[in-house]
Amino acid sequence: MAISKEINDQKKYIEKIKEINKDKKLKYSILTMGCQLNENDSEKICGMLEEMGYVKTTNNDEVDLAVMNTCCVRENAEDKLFGKLGELKRLKENRGTIVAIGGCMMQEKHITDKIKESYPFVDMIFGTHTLYKFPEDLYKVIEEKNKLIDILDIDGKVFEGLPIKRDSKVKASVTIMNGCNNFCSYCIVPYVRGRERSRMPKDIIDEVTELAKKGYKEITLLGQNVNSYLRVERENNVEFEEYQGINSFATLLEAINKIDGIERIRFVSPHPKDFTDDVIDAIAKCDKVCKLIHLPLQAGSTEILKVMNRKYTKEQYLELVEKMKAKIPNLTLSTDIIVGFPGETDEDFEDTLDVVKKVCFEQVYMFIYSRRIGTPGDKMENQVPDEIKHKHFDRLKELVESQIEKNNQKYIGTIQKVLVEGKSKNNENMLTGRTDSNKVVIFEGSEDLIDKMIDLKIISEHMWYLKGVVNG
Repeated sequence: MAISKEINDQKKYIEKIKEINKDKKLKYSILTMGCQLNENDSEKICGMLEEMGYVKTTNNDEVDLAVMNTCCVRENAEDKLFGKLGELKRLKENRGTIVAIGGCMMQEKHITDKIKESYPFVDMIFGTHTLYKFPEDLYKVIEEKNKLIDILDIDGKVFEGLPIKRDSKVKASVTIMNGCNNFCSYCIVPYVRGRERSRMPKDIIDEVTELAKKGYKEITLLGQNVNSYLRVERENNVEFEEYQGINSFATLLEAINKIDGIERIRFVSPHPKDFTDDVIDAIAKCDKVCKLIHLPLQAGSTEILKVMNRKYTKEQYLELVEKMKAKIPNLTLSTDIIVGFPGETDEDFEDTLDVVKKVCFEQVYMFIYSRRIGTPGDKMENQVPDEIKHKHFDRLKELVESQIEKNNQKYIGTIQKVLVEGKSKNNENMLTGRTDSNKVVIFEGSEDLIDKMIDLKIISEHMWYLKGVVNG
């Protein structure tokens, strides 16, 4: 993995801060909002901070540096941020805590303007494209005692070689591309994450190979639109270094499937319009690629899909599902659905219910549409009243839960491979893990099973989880 001059410069700032922090035993906290890409970014922030000599804590009374990594996809993320800032103001006054805010929300001008005006105690604001400069920015805050805002409005480069501190010892996420070119009319992501840029194949393979050597068993490939990996580069004749025959998402899956030690491969999020035959074939033949595929629907009405700028119809989506079911053994599907997008009528919503009935998803992530400043959807005049949104959401929820209950029955009596993640959060006398199809399973077992892949016999279902016993 080639380390750029920019990253080498940042490592010098890490060493400078480490020297400043020597023997101080400083603590940091980090609050992560949003998607798995944000979680991956937070792991990099943690990696940098721990190399600087900070130790992570969840106790607010001892925080010397508080970092928030924000999301701007849904409205309640803003409420969460500003609510947390109220808490941090007291911490700042009592302890002198450095407050740093980064992530997607900081790429929105109206948000950064509000922070500067209403929350002047914030020391540092950094954007998604300047994450790699976090050590330099923090050094300037510490040494110069000045407020610092470091945000790029342009598309940032993909920098390799940032330190990373992962939460799990067996599951890891690996970003394969950044940005999005789709401009769905409800989504702010292209405006805050920029255009699509793919990481080079060798850098990805090197990272996954190193993870395998460290004992990681499950890899999740991340991107706003993973199945368009290297497409922009190919279409625009942008040179990239081909490695192990990797020149597309399908060939990337095939290459990672060959890495010894990796037992499971997942990916999020693909786009239905880019689900080409070679990707379907790769999923079918790669034994390590999980057969639960996340296939975002967003809406079942062709008319609403057109207004959303999704670039497929209801019929095309259902045809894709049938093609995937025919080619991929044991396929299960999950999806995202937005309820109450501007202009959605009762008839449009019935189309959504129709797709859900026909596909019978394993998991459905349901969202009530919320307006995002800067998106075309926010400017549309035919906004759906809240009472109708909630009425439709409740109907969808009822349908989905009835399907989940029915789907769960097929697991009872089967043997499932489960990657054991640790103790159950709700019952520490039980262990928990996930199946290939991402179903949570709880079971009784000794702690030495944690971080291992084991066979469990499923004995009962409980809507949001299954219960199993160790097989044999």
